[in-house]
Amino acid sequence: SQSQPTQGTRQGTNPGQGANPPQDTHKHTHTPIFYRISSENSLLEIQLEKLQSWLPVCYERWNASLGNSICRHLGYLRLTKHKGVNLTDIGPNYTDGFVQINADAKNDLQNIWQFRGSCVTGKVIALKCFDCGTRAKLPRIIGGTEANLGRWPWQVSLYQSSKHICGGSIITNQWIVTAAHCVHNYRLPQVSSWIVYAGIVTQSSVKLEENSGYSVEKIIYNEKYHHRSHDNDIALMKLKLPLNFTDTVRPVCLPQYEEEFAGGTRCWISGWGHTRPDDGKQNFGSHIPDMLKEASVPLISTKKCNSSCMYNGEITPRMLCAGYPEGNIDACQGDSGGPLVCQDENVWRLIGVVSWGTGCAEPNHPGVYAKVSEFLDWIYEIIEVKTYA
Repeated sequence: SQSQPTQGTRQGTNPGQGANPPQDTHKHTHTPIFYRISSENSLLEIQLEKLQSWLPVCYERWNASLGNSICRHLGYLRLTKHKGVNLTDIGPNYTDGFVQINADAKNDLQNIWQFRGSCVTGKVIALKCFDCGTRAKLPRIIGGTEANLGRWPWQVSLYQSSKHICGGSIITNQWIVTAAHCVHNYRLPQVSSWIVYAGIVTQSSVKLEENSGYSVEKIIYNEKYHHRSHDNDIALMKLKLPLNFTDTVRPVCLPQYEEEFAGGTRCWISGWGHTRPDDGKQNFGSHIPDMLKEASVPLISTKKCNSSCMYNGEITPRMLCAGYPEGNIDACQGDSGGPLVCQDENVWRLIGVVSWGTGCAEPNHPGVYAKVSEFLDWIYEIIEVKTYA
């Protein structure tokens, strides 16, 4: 089995990066508290305000609900394991003190922690969160823009009436993230006409495996989606039956709350998208390449993307841009609804959902994506994490 990657902020860098407080605390003024899960011993570590050290958490008053909140805060779907570990078993690594849960804590992540010199029980918390964003150690073909099987194991192909319509990303064994514009025209009676194909890199393999697709139980697009401005362009699909995770079918991680990746960060898009620049995004189903394509694209700051020479104010806080200002065919290789993923500490996170752009690969018109970190509360509310054992 795979070793668990470090979960949380990037070690060795400013721990504040990508680990801001959960959104539901923004009404109050707080000094941020940061969380991470040690890759060495799976211990939960917290950096309290004004203290530089990462401190382990005492086992007293701990509960699974807190574990779920922390896992979600770090971009992982849910808690999978938690236990108290004897301090005598982990050696003399922690000499700067501990963090304990307040007696009157009400599970508000921001206000429940206090510094302690020791733990009464002599135990600290070890956590494991939902495993996501990893790929199997599969051989890589060097060169070219065609993706190997298993390289983007969360990538799916969404079929409607026997045609590839959009891409999507696996986030649990029963939920897919895609774009609202892919699905909002299809009313409920037509849910049954959608099929999701996972673990494929060629469209021709779909025709060979007639029964390998997954039927869709429900489609929920964001209620604030606006089809003209493309704002809030995100949707969720629930499968009737759960996926079996394998080397070629795996979930991607979600971002951490309010996680920001700097402009210039190299991320990746994948899909069976329109590879001819004259194919408009609305031209669904035409000229779909057989092989899954991939391309590395740099993120572009919203300030730059909203400038008069790019999109001139059309980019909302719920969008982000990625691509090449000079125009590049690679920018066409994502599908509508497909993933924009960035690597963060050893795991891949779904940062964007392919949404729109003016033309395809035109200079100064990079791809525009729904910004997934803005929709975390909405996603978690819908998929009801607690229902997944």
